[in-house]
Amino acid sequence: MKAAPSIDPKEVAKFSALAADWWNPNGKMAPLHRFNPVRLAFIRETAQNHFGRSGERPFSGLSLLDIGCGGGLLSEPMSALGFKVTGVDASEKNIGIAKTHAAESNVDIGYIQTTAEELVAKRQGYDVILNMEVIEHVTAPAEYLRASAELVKPGGLIFVASLNKTLKSLLLAKLGAEYVLRWLPVGSHDWNRFVSPDSVCKTLEETGLKLMKIQGIVFNPTTWSWRRSTDTDVNYMVVAARP
Repeated sequence: MKAAPSIDPKEVAKFSALAADWWNPNGKMAPLHRFNPVRLAFIRETAQNHFGRSGERPFSGLSLLDIGCGGGLLSEPMSALGFKVTGVDASEKNIGIAKTHAAESNVDIGYIQTTAEELVAKRQGYDVILNMEVIEHVTAPAEYLRASAELVKPGGLIFVASLNKTLKSLLLAKLGAEYVLRWLPVGSHDWNRFVSPDSVCKTLEETGLKLMKIQGIVFNPTTWSWRRSTDTDVNYMVVAARP
């Protein structure tokens, strides 16, 4: 695999070191396991409304690309909903874990160690692109998002989730999550790389995509769960479509 301009080898190595823990709901990836239900529900609801689909496997016949798929925590549920899923990651170890878990679960997913830029060069296209919690780990967010956007087929969707660059996100997502509550390993995030939803929207619109929605997500300490919110100060998801 050729190194893409947006790939940061240090970030790849950091997540490669955590690869074996992807599917442990009580391990270092526990925050993602708690976060997953609200992400999955939002993706399913938005995609069903957009494509006019329903049923247990509403997305049969549609393709989905999960960029930065890690161990497959989103790829597998998306496959269960009927999507033909391709999961890509710059980490060879992550892809290995994802392939192993999919095989053990008897799930048919195409996992590849590659990048968005390489897929663009191969003229690939997908009905849905998932770009979840990736842009804060790349060296060139705008260039990376443009490459991701090029992969969206006409009529397709892209979901981009990230962390806003605010004082609130510094206190909660960086200092609180890593140093106080110890939810994440210290060094998981660099606040200087957090990206505002306005910046994401601007870049996506520059590629010809039409902005559909900005969705905030907040943590509820009472129920120890995540929920949708109008508050985008920390976590958010952006959805855009190609006309």
